[in-house]
Amino acid sequence: MPQQPIYRVNPDRNTPWNDLPPLPIHEELYKNVEVYEQLGKAKEALALLAGRSVAIPNQALLVNSITLQEAKDSSAIENVFTTDDDLYQAFSDKKFDDAVSGSTKEVLRYREAIWEGWEYLNEHGEFDVDYFINLYQEIKETGDSIRPPFARTYIRQGGSGPNAGKRIYTPPKGKGVLEEKLQNLVEFLNDDEIPPKEPLLKMAIAHFQFEAIHPFRDGNGRAGRILNIHYLTVKGLLELPILYLSRYIIEHKQEYYDTLAGVSQRGAWEDWLLYMLRAVESTARLTYSKVNDILEAKEAVLEAIVTEKSFQRPDQLVDAIFTQPFTKVSHLTDAGIYAENTARNYLNELAEMGVLEKKVIKGRHYYQNRELEGILSY
Repeated sequence: MPQQPIYRVNPDRNTPWNDLPPLPIHEELYKNVEVYEQLGKAKEALALLAGRSVAIPNQALLVNSITLQEAKDSSAIENVFTTDDDLYQAFSDKKFDDAVSGSTKEVLRYREAIWEGWEYLNEHGEFDVDYFINLYQEIKETGDSIRPPFARTYIRQGGSGPNAGKRIYTPPKGKGVLEEKLQNLVEFLNDDEIPPKEPLLKMAIAHFQFEAIHPFRDGNGRAGRILNIHYLTVKGLLELPILYLSRYIIEHKQEYYDTLAGVSQRGAWEDWLLYMLRAVESTARLTYSKVNDILEAKEAVLEAIVTEKSFQRPDQLVDAIFTQPFTKVSHLTDAGIYAENTARNYLNELAEMGVLEKKVIKGRHYYQNRELEGILSY
């Protein structure tokens, strides 16, 4: 009798992969020197970021700014684009109305999905199928759920080359098939006794499995990237969902899709795991750098205004203007920091100092923190 393969691949890209192997995968697929060397580098970088973020008194500095840029970049992977100015303006207004472009709304919904999912997990304590459905519904602003058995879903080759438009993968389908595979994924995520014991390896494996199941009509890539961040917070590797992972994927987008396909077509798990571990290492270091730059810029501005001006509560003022790139008078009044006239006068003085740039957009007044925006955009 021929020996059974360690991992059953998808033999036909045009046929639904209903034989997608359940988790866990065989340990031989990830237990090698190169994977574990890269795992060590990723863990070190992530621990550095986690330690830095925990030490920050005002975590809103990270909550708004870092996750907003993550939402923008993750959406861009799916060809959903918006400008920084449009995004920051809409976020500062807290509006999703018709005056906001569709792509900007999608990015803002992605950010909301990050936080709603994080709160869901804090409340429930573990993953379940509803967690995934809620992510999808928030990202796509829909009441739709897991795609029905009759839905035609497949992945096509992007770009403009000779293979553009060709099917490269057809996910599972059929009555109860997706539900069964999602439940298996949920059990894998929640049970720490299911190998591998290393959370970063488990995150990478779970991300592939979710993308391979492809349970929704749309938004699977974005939901899968949010899953990465949430899993790390649930397992205590991060306190807040602030890992800036999508920047790496944008810069190595073709490799991302190639290594995903390599698992389904050849069982090339090592390449996929190395890709994800490098992504964690690179983006943890990038996010760490951004956090430090934000704090340094904030301290420099605080020192400047304390030296030159006699503002009341300058520390709270500086915290406010570094919480998001666009500040409005209402942000200061709603927070109870100042009365309206005082808030307006202080923001205007900061604009005169060159700390902020005053802008009028469609009759509304905004004060743009160019230092913060520059840090977020590199």
